[in-house]
Amino acid sequence: MWAFASDGDLEEGVSGEASSLAGTQELGNLVLVYDDNRISIEDDTTVAFTEDVGKRYEAYGWHVQHVDDGEDLAAVDAAFAAAKAETSRPSIIVLRTIIAWPAPNKQNTGAAHGSALGDDEVKATKEILGFDPEQTFEVAPEVIEHARTAVDRGQEAHAAWQEDFDAWQQSNPDRAALLERMTTRSLPEGFAQKLPSWDADRKGVATRKASGEVLAALFPELPELWGGSADLAESNNTAVKGEPSFVPASRQTKMWSGGPYGRILHFGVREHAMGAIMNGIALHGGTRVYGGTFLTFSDYMRGAVRLAALMQLPVTYVWTHDSIGLGEDGPTHQPIEHFAALRAIPGLDVVRPADANEVAVAWRTVLENNDRPAGLLLSRQNLPVFDRGDAGSAEGVARGAYVLAPASNEASGGTPEVILMGTGSEVQIAMAARDRLEADGIPTRVVSVPCVEWFAEQDDAYKNEVFPPTVRARVSVEAGVPMGWREFVGDAGRIVGLTHYGASAPYTVLYEKFGLTDEAVVAAARESIEAAASGPGVPAGPVRATGGLPHPTGDR
Repeated sequence: MWAFASDGDLEEGVSGEASSLAGTQELGNLVLVYDDNRISIEDDTTVAFTEDVGKRYEAYGWHVQHVDDGEDLAAVDAAFAAAKAETSRPSIIVLRTIIAWPAPNKQNTGAAHGSALGDDEVKATKEILGFDPEQTFEVAPEVIEHARTAVDRGQEAHAAWQEDFDAWQQSNPDRAALLERMTTRSLPEGFAQKLPSWDADRKGVATRKASGEVLAALFPELPELWGGSADLAESNNTAVKGEPSFVPASRQTKMWSGGPYGRILHFGVREHAMGAIMNGIALHGGTRVYGGTFLTFSDYMRGAVRLAALMQLPVTYVWTHDSIGLGEDGPTHQPIEHFAALRAIPGLDVVRPADANEVAVAWRTVLENNDRPAGLLLSRQNLPVFDRGDAGSAEGVARGAYVLAPASNEASGGTPEVILMGTGSEVQIAMAARDRLEADGIPTRVVSVPCVEWFAEQDDAYKNEVFPPTVRARVSVEAGVPMGWREFVGDAGRIVGLTHYGASAPYTVLYEKFGLTDEAVVAAARESIEAAASGPGVPAGPVRATGGLPHPTGDR
């Protein structure tokens, strides 16, 4: 594996994160060529970048070489050969060059880094090199002839490889079939039948724990599935018990044993590098990779997540501790704006399951989608497992939103008077609010909305079935900023959410103090019913649940 980097690349924190991990992993098949020209857009890098990069990489555990003249092709070739021969650790070649050499006026300048040389400078450079300055694109016949020989060489090499591959395929039919399935990113028949399910349980199961049980069931069925976390395996439930780690023999510990074929990855506290490495694994092809951290730390990896969405890579993020429900860790660890911020990334599926059975269907659906990344937003606290005899099937998760609990009058062909909707841990609040409203004679439907993106893919008939246009009284409840919910609740709807950061206290206290309660949802529902009865065009209702503690740094 060859990589090429500039001064700017090595100034970026993510390169340091990734390079540190590469040294720890002793990746002897990795060669990094560092173009050390000491120029960036702001000209001489002395103003911002002065460390000895070679010594830094020695400290990472890399094999380091220096080539002082990038025009010395023999020295460059020798460095390449030495790097390929070093197989016990990654290699870096610090290659000293002059940017825009030999342009007479712009070599070694920031102007050459950020823009084209321009016609006059190009002509002057051609004169120095002995080319006709009036020719805009000239290739000598002998160069063309030599380049065309690459076609024959490539065809010969491919024919030899194909012969070897055909022989291997005939001798290893099972492994060949697995390779074919991995190459096409297809899944084995019946794998979903191995997924766990949970009986109704009011004490509940944390969805992060349910995710860990799903992974444990998937590992024997999907040998291509592997992953880990940013030093949070115990919290993210991303390490499958009994599975070896992907570590060199020299890096094994009392807790983590493994080798080059281990399936548990240890990214360390390096969220950005974790996201970037997952992208690289997906681009290489074949395997399916996941990586976990706390949801609030998804901010650190956002650049990599955005690129995964842009490149349509099937990577999976296990983002746990997904709300103020984590309690005592306080506002720094409590994601408030993250649901909306992640949903704003085009091409990223943001999935927030409401109970353990929704987790199983969510994982299955994520794996079935091989052309996009997905994030699973999972709870630290236990969530009740809904009685599916009374509630809608968790299979509805695959469609993004579904009727979890119909209104009492729907069995006889009636229409709900109000629709309550939520995601994740707040769906139980909607269910409790439904009980209160139904007790008061108000037919109330509850819709679980685990994935806005999946719901957007459904046809209008299904969307209208879940959210009948005639039912304008609607309430959403989610422990985050209200952005995005107005299009679901409409002009007469009400939104129960948060418009400020969290605080440090037991999660039950926070939900009560911040107004994320069934009482608040009931009150919002009554307001919405009244607004809907006033006719279309009424002003949009306010966001509720902004009271409670006056400020996250106030009395706790």
